[in-house]
Amino acid sequence: MTDTDWQPSACILCECNCGIEIRLGGDGHTFDRIRGDKAHPASQGYTCEKALRLNHYQNGTTRLLSPLRRRADGTYEEIDWDTAIREVAERFAAVRDQHGGETIFYYGGGGQGNHLGGGYSGATLRALGGRYRANALSQEKTGEFWVNGKMFGGGVRADFEHCEVALFVGKNPWQSHGFPRARTTLKEIANDPARAIVVIDPRRSETAELAVAGGNGFHLQVKPGTDAFCLSAMVAVIVQEGLVHADWVRDHVADWPAVVAEFSSLPVAEYAARCGVDEQYLRSAARRLAAADSVAVFEDLGIQMNRHSTMNSWLEKLLWVLTGNFAKPGSQYMTTSLVSLVRGDVGRGEQKVSPVVGSKIISGLVPCNVIPDEILTEHPARYRAMLVESGNPLHSLADTPRMLEALRSLELLVVIDVALTETAREAHYVLPAQSQFEKWEASFFNFDFPHNVFHLRKPVVAPPDGPLPEPEIHARLVEALGVIDDEMLAPLRAAAQQGREAFAGAFFEATAANPALGAVAPVVLYRTLGPTLPDGAASAALLWGAAHRCALGFEASVRRAGFTGEGLQLGESLFDGILAGHHGVTFSVDEWADVSPRVKTDDGLIHVHIEELVDELRGLAGEPDIATAEFPLVLSAGERRSFTANTIIRDSSWRKRDADGALRVSATDATAAGLVDGGYATITTPRGSARVAVEVSAMMQPGHVSLPNGMGLDEPTADGAPRAGVAPNELTSGADRDWIAGTPWHKSVPARLEPVS
Repeated sequence: MTDTDWQPSACILCECNCGIEIRLGGDGHTFDRIRGDKAHPASQGYTCEKALRLNHYQNGTTRLLSPLRRRADGTYEEIDWDTAIREVAERFAAVRDQHGGETIFYYGGGGQGNHLGGGYSGATLRALGGRYRANALSQEKTGEFWVNGKMFGGGVRADFEHCEVALFVGKNPWQSHGFPRARTTLKEIANDPARAIVVIDPRRSETAELAVAGGNGFHLQVKPGTDAFCLSAMVAVIVQEGLVHADWVRDHVADWPAVVAEFSSLPVAEYAARCGVDEQYLRSAARRLAAADSVAVFEDLGIQMNRHSTMNSWLEKLLWVLTGNFAKPGSQYMTTSLVSLVRGDVGRGEQKVSPVVGSKIISGLVPCNVIPDEILTEHPARYRAMLVESGNPLHSLADTPRMLEALRSLELLVVIDVALTETAREAHYVLPAQSQFEKWEASFFNFDFPHNVFHLRKPVVAPPDGPLPEPEIHARLVEALGVIDDEMLAPLRAAAQQGREAFAGAFFEATAANPALGAVAPVVLYRTLGPTLPDGAASAALLWGAAHRCALGFEASVRRAGFTGEGLQLGESLFDGILAGHHGVTFSVDEWADVSPRVKTDDGLIHVHIEELVDELRGLAGEPDIATAEFPLVLSAGERRSFTANTIIRDSSWRKRDADGALRVSATDATAAGLVDGGYATITTPRGSARVAVEVSAMMQPGHVSLPNGMGLDEPTADGAPRAGVAPNELTSGADRDWIAGTPWHKSVPARLEPVS
């Protein structure tokens, strides 16, 4: 075996997108072996076990090989691409012309590690006059986006590699990762007596177990759904015990005296009791945070898809802001970006809202939980057509029965995907896409510091006949809509043949003279600059503009990464590096002094007083318990485990353990309900019921049960049997959502259990 047998690529199962190398089998498409890529500048050869199973994604599903059109009887017929593009464009245009382009809704734009196609989707939406969109971020992250915008004017991440204390709130990085070399870094912290891990989680997760194993960390095992009580009590300890780093706060934080006053009399003992954590233990954890030289914090879905989601994001940030853990090694930072997933004005300025419900649109995204409400109405501005790309809202979003009703009421539903997903089965047209390993692809999850990394991945295997890359699909749709034609693009094609310097001048002149071209710029770049790029990398054309924006906005950091040139040449140098960096490229190198100037509030200070959240905090004490006599348990829907991943893996044979995706239950609750390990139960929530396998687990506290993510897919296996496990969103309600961001309460669903034979 030689190094030339291995092809560089990346894992696509979480936001880290670790570099991997793949060796193909003799058939040219089977992934014979997968290993970590030591040349990748971020992951450096590290990978968890999930990446090693990616053959089940590439070769374990029945592929869509031809465009499909729904017949009147609900079955599908194969059609050719020309027919599909023409009819889809005509039907979307008919909706636009009769009801307005804003009634055409877009969902998706790229799953984990599948972002280039999403970069082209905006051209199609603008060609149709569409305004509204959503994706997975708007059922998970928009509350934190909003808080970050209010406080910092941009996104914030943390340096776990060098921190003294790592705080994880509703996050289990042993399974969900979230930063490079997660498991290695966790073990390094846990094994160092001078460092500590603090975990706030209702489960005794793998990370929580690691935190307390050495005796120097903390696991605050809150009752499910009570994180706000725990976090606010910890902030109160820091305030009431005089642990605020006042000198730093005076220089860097606005409005802080008013916020401190809100916590000066908060009843710590009462709130500790409400969240089920011993008061002295909670106080000790807060003191450890305040005493540390550096604290790095990561919140995740455990609080972002839970009660008080947005307020929880604010509270955890108060913990590290009031203790001065920003813009220094081992703390929080604001990073560079090549392509930002978050709009720069999020949380500031006039708030846009959805057309029917009036829900906040944060970072340009409509809350996922209101999508059915925006469709199932007689309101004239309701969504009437929907384009879904690399997403599966019928399975992934709350309240599956209501989502199904909404999708079936649309005048037009078009899905772009690799497989016939649950959502695709309801579509009028299904357009087959190439897999992530058959096309040029990239991830826009670029959050590393001080060395930030971007990875443009070349194809590993040849695609089958039929499917197309998403940029090509969007280009054909834009052309069919009549926005661009060969005559418009001819001068730009000629300029591109002369070189990128000539092309830059021609492109800026053409888009200035014709705003319609600028509106669909990604497709224009794909059709003109794209064919000149090496090795068929036309899909990377939109990165040309991104490279120039990055070089302009972060010039010093880009130069530190080794890129050179004056004026536009710096951006061209960066773009060349991206095209050539098949193992990933470090596109910026930061210094800690770069961080504070990236705070983009009007006065450059961190703003901690957010009126809406202060009001919510004041009402927290009167909140009733989640559990009731009818529903005495609390379900967390969507736990990440060793053998669960995003639903892009539709081949259940990859799971070597927990094939049924068992419901985890404490021994106490199992006994009370008459359940046994390995048996079955019926779980019932206010929204639905399901039959589940049972695992009696020491991870769970009494009153708390948990189902994994990624289960309950309805695609049949080779022997005709249904897929294993429960689709969690058949048990969740779209009405249960955060009042600011609209994010769902998936992690605290009232439930009860009954045994079945």
